[in-house]
Amino acid sequence: MELFLTLVSGIAWTVVYIACIRIGFKEKTYGMPLFALGLNIAWEVIYALQALSNPSIQTPVNFIWAGCDLVIVYTYFKYGKKHFPENAKAYFTPFSILSFATCVALQLAFFLSFDWLHAAQYSAFAQNVTMSILFLVMLYRRNSSEGQSMVIAVAKWLGTLAPTILMGVYQEFNIYIVITGALCSVWDLLYIYLLNKKIQEEKLATAKQ
Repeated sequence: MELFLTLVSGIAWTVVYIACIRIGFKEKTYGMPLFALGLNIAWEVIYALQALSNPSIQTPVNFIWAGCDLVIVYTYFKYGKKHFPENAKAYFTPFSILSFATCVALQLAFFLSFDWLHAAQYSAFAQNVTMSILFLVMLYRRNSSEGQSMVIAVAKWLGTLAPTILMGVYQEFNIYIVITGALCSVWDLLYIYLLNKKIQEEKLATAKQ
């Protein structure tokens, strides 16, 4: 069961990253919200490097994820400026760099405040709640399905649900993980519903043209 849930999480999140990369280049946009991307890549790099001293099945997965996120970061800097407010476009690059630096600092705050296992777990689930909310915000800000897909939405939900069951229930009962994991599912399922609704509206509008 432990191996199964770990693989589900690893495969699902890998699908998210690959789909974000694919849709990013295809639609000339980026598929992951800025602060979600920053927290993600900071987490992956920190805990991939930390795990080198005691490798596990998660270690190579973290490196693969970090590599995928680097490509998504590239799509963000290449295409992201068009989504920036018109009166702030001149500050796109410095604001973005500061945002990534902030995300690194936040992840280091967890890493330096707890033992590495709890730091990895608590920061991961905190950032996943943030990510789930930010994807919904991105949907409404763009008012379209641009840079988004049902594959990303469903895989993102499963990628967090699996470790929620694994770390919050199966390995031991952890109320923090159960609560944050449940919040992720609430926001993820809402995002899946609203994204699917938006996609259907766009298909209908296209059919009428």
